[in-house]
Amino acid sequence: MADTLLTAPGAAAPKTRLPLLDVLRGAAILGTLMTNVWIFAAPGSEWSVLQGGLGTPDPSADLSAANLAETLFRSLADGKFLALLTVLFGVGLAIQYDSAARRGAPWPGRYPRRAAFLFLEGTVHFVLVFAWDVLMGYAVTALLVAWLLARSEKVRRRVMWTAAGVHLALVALVTLDDVSRPGSGPKAPEPDAVELYAHGGYGAQIAFRLEHFAALRIEPVFSFALLVFLFLLGVRLHRAGAFTPTGAGRRIRSRMAAWGLGLGLPLACAATLGGKDYAFLSRYGIAPLVAVGYIGLIGIALDRLWVPGPVVTALGSVGRTALSCYVAQNLLCMLLCYGFGLGLAERFAGSGPWWVMGLWAAVGLVLAAGSWLWLRRFDRGPLESVQQWALRSR
Repeated sequence: MADTLLTAPGAAAPKTRLPLLDVLRGAAILGTLMTNVWIFAAPGSEWSVLQGGLGTPDPSADLSAANLAETLFRSLADGKFLALLTVLFGVGLAIQYDSAARRGAPWPGRYPRRAAFLFLEGTVHFVLVFAWDVLMGYAVTALLVAWLLARSEKVRRRVMWTAAGVHLALVALVTLDDVSRPGSGPKAPEPDAVELYAHGGYGAQIAFRLEHFAALRIEPVFSFALLVFLFLLGVRLHRAGAFTPTGAGRRIRSRMAAWGLGLGLPLACAATLGGKDYAFLSRYGIAPLVAVGYIGLIGIALDRLWVPGPVVTALGSVGRTALSCYVAQNLLCMLLCYGFGLGLAERFAGSGPWWVMGLWAAVGLVLAAGSWLWLRRFDRGPLESVQQWALRSR
């Protein structure tokens, strides 16, 4: 069974399915929605991100229950689950390489065609649904990492840590610039963008994304070094056995939880309390460390049976239909929040954060139930089936 968004389109599955990977992937998909749902609900929506609208609120400025709940909700998710999803994509790439090696097939072989198809899917998703798509960046990064998988471990290690150093240097420069400019922070949303998403038609929004393609695609360009690092980290974790139900795997997961959460969470809290000037550092510098901790924590929870069976089933179902759920959650939020749909973003503007968190919960439940029902009848999700059909060898 294909592991889409974990393995790339059309990939052969590993001989033994690892349940932890399905649960992690499901958590990553629903976790990215914990961040993206605020984009759909914000005035100016997708364009608001470029005005600094993606950061968490300042908890010291307002001690109300609503503000504290929003701060906690957004802090737990911002950048963390996106980093987790990226690590898992690297794991999937390693699984594909191992599968090719078992069959004696050349590598990367036909993989560039698979990556090109993923890039096409991401482009369609960007144009028609959501400007902050991740698939295009994953497709480009996967081409480089696929090539590196055929190189030596020494080469991969050098590339991995060089990428980490380059990315941290960029994050440090941006953070220093933010801190050095007094009064920096989120800008007021542009009236034209607010009007577009509140009352504009679907075609006008598509035209807006195309017109501002370069600006709306800046994140995967800036974070390319981070993507390379996280992909290669996923490869290393897979080969170390971090996702296997063995004693060695459990020990690795325990260390990941201890270091990732023990160091990452205090740093994330400090960045949140530091205010908007440290939002960039939190999302792109600290979040990947916390994501490593999340992997370890979820693994420990499954190992020790702390997670109720229905929750494991729900997350696993979302994980097995990851690409379909990723696109579906953005499509649902678009139809619910934008003016050509139900227009909830404008209706509830200024009413506080509770409805946004409720929207996330409702969409998450729909995805969990829908994916579970779909998998009772079919082996893979609808978009996963399209991938398999399009990339099937003829």
